Amino acid sequence: MLDNRPSQFLSQKGIRMIAFVYRLSQWAAIIGGLALVALTLMIVASVSGRAMLNLGLGPVPGDFELVEVGTAIAVFFFLPWTYLKGGHATVDLLYMHLPTWAQKGIVLVSDVVMLIVWLMLTWKLYEGMVEKKEYFETTFILQMPIWWAYAACLVGAVIGCLAYIAKTATMFGLGKEPEGWTTEAGAH
Repeated sequence: MLDNRPSQFLSQKGIRMIAFVYRLSQWAAIIGGLALVALTLMIVASVSGRAMLNLGLGPVPGDFELVEVGTAIAVFFFLPWTYLKGGHATVDLLYMHLPTWAQKGIVLVSDVVMLIVWLMLTWKLYEGMVEKKEYFETTFILQMPIWWAYAACLVGAVIGCLAYIAKTATMFGLGKEPEGWTTEAGAH
């Protein structure tokens, strides 16, 4: 009886942690969406200002810098949710004709490889952020410190790592997806 208690605790703790990562990924995607809405409004204002130069208006200063930074942040914040929902690109030409065990093997190997890629990406993003901060690099027009963009993207990258770890843990049976969870394909 005592031997079952730690494993029950770990499984409940694991389930709660995985559910937290899924919710965190969802909120990150919402924040990424809000960033894109803000960028869209800024672009409309900038283009409208350019069109009304004769009225004394003008473009938003540094609009292209804001688009570069905002798009990068949105992408990093969208990717974890996209992965967890199964919205990433797949090539089904051969895959759909394989037996179920082979499909699960391919998914497992590709997800572990992508986890490694995300971990390296996050590490390099961190190193880049430290370097940009150390050398006081700024954008040309707004003079915004570049490391701010790296830091914001790093948050999304860490959430991406957590998403890959959570999904990989479910594949190894160390936890389960949140109740009622579905993917783009409708499968778990």
